Amino acid sequence: MSGSEFEGLVAIVTGGASGIGRAVAEELTARGAHVAVLDLRGTEFVCDVTDDASVRRAVAAVAERYGRIDVLVNNAGIGAQGTVAGNDDAEWLRVFDLNVVGIARVTRAALPHLRESPHAAIVNTCSVAAAVGLPQRALYSASKGAVLALTRAMAADHIREGIRVNCVSPGTVDTPWVGRLLETAPDPEAERAALCARQPHGRLVTVQEVAHAVAYLASPRAGSTTGVELAVDGGMAGLRLRPVTS
Repeated sequence: MSGSEFEGLVAIVTGGASGIGRAVAEELTARGAHVAVLDLRGTEFVCDVTDDASVRRAVAAVAERYGRIDVLVNNAGIGAQGTVAGNDDAEWLRVFDLNVVGIARVTRAALPHLRESPHAAIVNTCSVAAAVGLPQRALYSASKGAVLALTRAMAADHIREGIRVNCVSPGTVDTPWVGRLLETAPDPEAERAALCARQPHGRLVTVQEVAHAVAYLASPRAGSTTGVELAVDGGMAGLRLRPVTS
């Protein structure tokens, strides 16, 4: 490829109207891609990833509009708080339906188009919660652990079709969802400081940092990268620093 690395390529970003998804859409656009944002509202391609008919309509509309699909970023997802006993069956099913089965629905609809692309790539949004035990995140962690396992299985299934599958695992990111969590804390400033402190680099991850990682994984220049979990967590999953002493 010459010029911009995504020149002529079409990318779908689910959950792309805000937060990480919006940053990914902006980054891919800046690198030359035609980006179709799929979200519940605020976008041309309205899509509910928990509804198969909605997913198929949206993906078909993208393919009709642009004539191809080369990159799929499965970013749509929701958070959850609580221990293993903190959510009822309905909430467990709701979160898994969106965070895990939603990836399957969108990928299933996009696969026929991706198989036709010479630069097909799928990037799933996972989380550091898939690899480390975080308090009060049992349901969310379980769903993201499933995303990590699904990513590797998909990579194995589709590598011989020329489709690369990877995931990005952010740490705690400065997103609207985290902002809403902080607003409900008894001491929002103390809670923000605690979230920053648990990441070795001492701050929240930015959405732009996650977007850069997604763009790398999706890029045709990363043609030998597949089945990979790329951490963007300030060292949270892998580093064990000694306490700071005065």
